[in-house]
Amino acid sequence: MNTKSDTVGQATAAAFARRNLKRRGLLKLAGASAAVVGVLTATGCAPADQPTASSTPAAQASNLAAGDTSHGADNFYTSDRVTVEKVTFKNQYQMNVSGNLFVPKDMDRNVTNPAMVVGHPMGAVKEQSANLYATKMAEQGFVTLSLDLSFWGESDGEPRNAVAPDIYAEDFSAGVDFLRTQSFVDRERIGALGVCGSGSFVISAAKIDPRIKAVATVSMYDMGGATRNGLGHSVTPEQRQAALAQAAEQRDVEFAGGATEYTSGTPEELNDQSTAIEREFYDFYRTARGNSPDTTTHPTLSSNSKFMNFYPFTDIETISPRPMLFITGDQAHSREFSEEAYRLAGEPKELVTVPGAGHVDLYDRVDLIPFDKLTSFFRTNLN
Repeated sequence: MNTKSDTVGQATAAAFARRNLKRRGLLKLAGASAAVVGVLTATGCAPADQPTASSTPAAQASNLAAGDTSHGADNFYTSDRVTVEKVTFKNQYQMNVSGNLFVPKDMDRNVTNPAMVVGHPMGAVKEQSANLYATKMAEQGFVTLSLDLSFWGESDGEPRNAVAPDIYAEDFSAGVDFLRTQSFVDRERIGALGVCGSGSFVISAAKIDPRIKAVATVSMYDMGGATRNGLGHSVTPEQRQAALAQAAEQRDVEFAGGATEYTSGTPEELNDQSTAIEREFYDFYRTARGNSPDTTTHPTLSSNSKFMNFYPFTDIETISPRPMLFITGDQAHSREFSEEAYRLAGEPKELVTVPGAGHVDLYDRVDLIPFDKLTSFFRTNLN
């Protein structure tokens, strides 16, 4: 590891969306480049119905390919050292947010302990990556809470798969609300961890919620910048305007009672034209490696344009002096977002680059994920 500091009905609706995507087509931007396709692929990463972390790939998707499980890929990891409880709590909009509460079995519940909220990739659910991180961090002595962001998984929100970055950020603060009511949690020692798109949502939350005492992101996507600009700023002004026009037109269709359209997300099928980034996401979300049943990673077309108005890195320096940790793979197509956040953030901050790791590798490959670094970061800063 190279460290630089200075310093580096919901299942039904999902299944309906999946069927219709094949018929209508996923990518609506005329002339989209490979880099644009990569961003669109990453703007969604898969909702599900399963409430606990006890599922196994075979139980969830016996008819799917196994996927690449090298480097210890273990999305459905469970631990006999941790208790798991399904919980539901309200966010500030009185929407029910679904979560899993992980508590170390050997933890002293008569004293207060450090805790953290853990968020899943954009378009995914807590059973994908978030539960793994929450379980591993609970093994290190933290109380952890994984959650389904609103409009996805088991949490409230209609229409399903809607993009609402302000509400996503609110869900992290609602998770803090919940943790602060637990008698065995220290109200002043709560952090937050976001994977992929949740990395940008937790930054957005921390800017206005000083109760979040430490922030870590892994394979972070700036969902605003990615949607506006594409990877490497590859989206042209004309493509951006075309996307906005299409979303606006679709609003008219849906307001008049027409069918919902969906966009982006992981492809349902691969072909000889599929990009390396599409294949990377497909290997996690569409195989037994990370799939959850009746899922779709595809946000609604009419709401996806809301990411154009999402600027999580603006004023990121105001989170200081609360510490921030950014973890990315040195092969990750999303690396630019962690590096930019690190550049803009105030002190203390740290950027960790994992050799040989791509973007999705850090979702579940436990031999690559630097859990030791996450542990030391949160132990030091939630002490």
